[in-house]
Amino acid sequence: MAKDNYEAGEAARRKMLGDKWVDRSVANRNDFNADFLDQITRHVWCDIWTRPGLDQRTRRFMAVTVMMALSRWEEFRLHIVGGINAGDITMDDLKEIILQNTVYCGAPVGNRAMKEAVAALKEVDQ
Repeated sequence: MAKDNYEAGEAARRKMLGDKWVDRSVANRNDFNADFLDQITRHVWCDIWTRPGLDQRTRRFMAVTVMMALSRWEEFRLHIVGGINAGDITMDDLKEIILQNTVYCGAPVGNRAMKEAVAALKEVDQ
């Protein structure tokens, strides 16, 4: 079962983040981080991202929102790039997510989110 969960998680992770990101992560796997990577692949990507309760687009919006609220800019950019590449987020969606969250997170966070979004958009597959 753990192998099945890992494989399902790996497939979800590739779908959501793209092969390039996952391949880079796998290439950086070592004795120290292997258990951690296994855990997030099985629990985050399989147990959560493949649940039937919410569609992928909603999960993506939630991830971008939480990363913005927590000022986790690397993950914010990661989910923007992955979301646009996967077709889960449009430019208009992203703008609305940032505008909505600026009200609740504050103008400094919204300002930073716009800057991070612009940087992330340069990484989107053409």
